[in-house]
Amino acid sequence: MVTTGDFASVNLDGESILITGGTGSFGKTLLQYLLAKHNPRRVILFARGEFSHFQLQHSLTPEDQKKVRFFIGDVRDRERLIMAMRDVDVVIHAAAQKQVPLAEYNPFECIKTNVVGAENVVQASIRAGVKKVIALSTDKAVNPINLYGASKLASDKIFVAANALASGTGTRFSVVRYGNVLGSKGSVIPFFRELIKKGAKELPVTDPRMTRFWITLDEAVAFTLSCLPMMVGGEIFVPKIPSMKITDLIAALAPGMEQKIVGIRPGEKLHEIMITEHNASSTVDVGDRYVIEPEWSFWQRPMLADEGYPTMPEGFEYVSDKNDSWMTVEELNAVLETIPEDGQ
Repeated sequence: MVTTGDFASVNLDGESILITGGTGSFGKTLLQYLLAKHNPRRVILFARGEFSHFQLQHSLTPEDQKKVRFFIGDVRDRERLIMAMRDVDVVIHAAAQKQVPLAEYNPFECIKTNVVGAENVVQASIRAGVKKVIALSTDKAVNPINLYGASKLASDKIFVAANALASGTGTRFSVVRYGNVLGSKGSVIPFFRELIKKGAKELPVTDPRMTRFWITLDEAVAFTLSCLPMMVGGEIFVPKIPSMKITDLIAALAPGMEQKIVGIRPGEKLHEIMITEHNASSTVDVGDRYVIEPEWSFWQRPMLADEGYPTMPEGFEYVSDKNDSWMTVEELNAVLETIPEDGQ
């Protein structure tokens, strides 16, 4: 599936790293990765859930606990972020409100976290002198049809433009955008597994034509970190990942089980898109990923297109139903064996 190409040689030994949303699925997996494969000076988990901090703290060995700081805070609170980012080298911004229906019902709360929170991370990072900031995005930010996607599109724009705001300070900002995370809490796999566990005779399918991009948490973490050595600021990094039909997902989870067509839900797309036709001229292919370079030249930066990497042709778009790579049922079954029943 996802590789990390020639840019995987990230060295975070001796670095101080802060993860917003640090007690979530991505943050916990990233923490495990950093402690196992690197020797950071410290890792700061910035999140607002006291009990989540408590649980994660007690899951670590005493030796690992010495390197980890559990910082209760909310990205809506800029002053708290500034305090947490003192002497921090790298920020991975994973905090977000992600549930589509809840965002529609609570729009102001979604905006405060996903948009105002993004601005706060930018301002705090510049104030604290952070070297590199990578913000996590989503395929739903592309041609958004729901508030969550629109808020993440605004967030992406904020982080790209932040490089102009930070010009001369040494702080650089980039974005990582990928598709659905296999087995993360709140995703469709734990939901289907719970229905199967309760004895369901059929599983709901919104539309048999539906396709999605898929990536595992481990791959998402490895890919995000592999972007650090190559970022110069303003890029949106998009991994080349496989697609899969939702009907094949069910076939892997429950072979032979009936599928009930329930129709596409509000705010849901039939297929997901990560790069639009409009962005083709500013997208370069670097092997295992695409890089969308900034269209607006608010600051001076070297361009990958000028270094010989091919720009995508007119009409190119990266959409889940037109993907060159597809995950088979067998490949998905192998991945499912590594995912806990209740999600990661």
